[in-house]
Amino acid sequence: MRFILFFLLLFTIACTAQNIDHLKVGAECTSSYYSLLRDKNIGLVVNQSSLVNNEHLVDVLLENNFSIECIFSPEHGFRGKADAGEKVNSSIDEQTGIPIVSLYGSNKKPKPDQLEGIDIVLFDLQDVGVRFYTYISTMHYVMEACADKNIPFIVLDRPNPNGDYFDGPVLESEYKSFVGMHPIPIVHGLTVGELAMMINGESWLSDSLTCDLSVIKMKGWNHSTKYKLPIKPSPNLPNYNSIRLYPSLCLFEPTQISIGRGTYSPFEIIGFPNSSIGDYTFTPQSIDGMSKYPKHENVECNGFDLRNSSNQSTFSLDYLLQFYRAYPDKSEFFTNKRFFNLLVGNSSLIQQLKEGKSELEIRASWQDDLSNYSKLRDKYLLYPKE
Repeated sequence: MRFILFFLLLFTIACTAQNIDHLKVGAECTSSYYSLLRDKNIGLVVNQSSLVNNEHLVDVLLENNFSIECIFSPEHGFRGKADAGEKVNSSIDEQTGIPIVSLYGSNKKPKPDQLEGIDIVLFDLQDVGVRFYTYISTMHYVMEACADKNIPFIVLDRPNPNGDYFDGPVLESEYKSFVGMHPIPIVHGLTVGELAMMINGESWLSDSLTCDLSVIKMKGWNHSTKYKLPIKPSPNLPNYNSIRLYPSLCLFEPTQISIGRGTYSPFEIIGFPNSSIGDYTFTPQSIDGMSKYPKHENVECNGFDLRNSSNQSTFSLDYLLQFYRAYPDKSEFFTNKRFFNLLVGNSSLIQQLKEGKSELEIRASWQDDLSNYSKLRDKYLLYPKE
């Protein structure tokens, strides 16, 4: 197969999950969407995670004589190798001749001419259920572009490996950005299909546009299913443990604290040079295809090894509070306060840290918003909670 040999090199996680023998992701439910694609020029929003029974969706569609007009790629690129925030250029796929349009950087929303000749758009990306994971922002912009041109938009749904709960502060509107576009908590507890329905149903597209949306549901999955992804969704989320820790540890990105970028265990180890807490040491180094310019490159860091952690399976402020309290110069703890506020979705958390609030006190400030969100979420669930 054209792409599969390359993608097999990226497989780092065993394809195991609760009820995996009965699970069929949306892309595998071909009888539910092939009829919608026949005789259409198709635009695809895909990357290395867009697999159908271990074969890439591009190959599957071409083998079944569908016409692919264009491939749109999200952050990290079509093959999922670009570092976080790295510019990815548009190009032509050498093996098929299909144009690849990057939807990252200055071109986050497809331009009208980039949708010219496209009759329908198919979205198939593996999300991790976290507000600042940018694949859902890409989905929002593609939905908006399709709504502008009256092009049907189909989501091939996939499991959310953090889909068993929701938690964290709900985004305040003034902190809307590409790392947070919707008034949802940090861990939103939705599949991409459910979130697409919420975006449409709550009129969150610009000018209250409504997209012609279809969601191809999974079979054999519910929100309590433990799902270990068969392939890395992005370069620095190598396994299930890192994905579960990601919502908590990503808040360290705009701080002096390293979360293991520049090692082979990103989002599983944490520390900083000359740290007074923890007994684990690591030295970030440039790793091609993962992290080219990691924080504290070639400098030994001291902190915690969370690779065998079993008590941080849901969103927590524990490590943020520990490292903030231990950092010697609080005025230098944050390297980019604005970006931290965008990740969190408010400016309150920084103030709460400065005031020495406990996690319980901080969490209390989210509860009304989370209660309202719980009711909103229930309206759009396509799968049982358990």
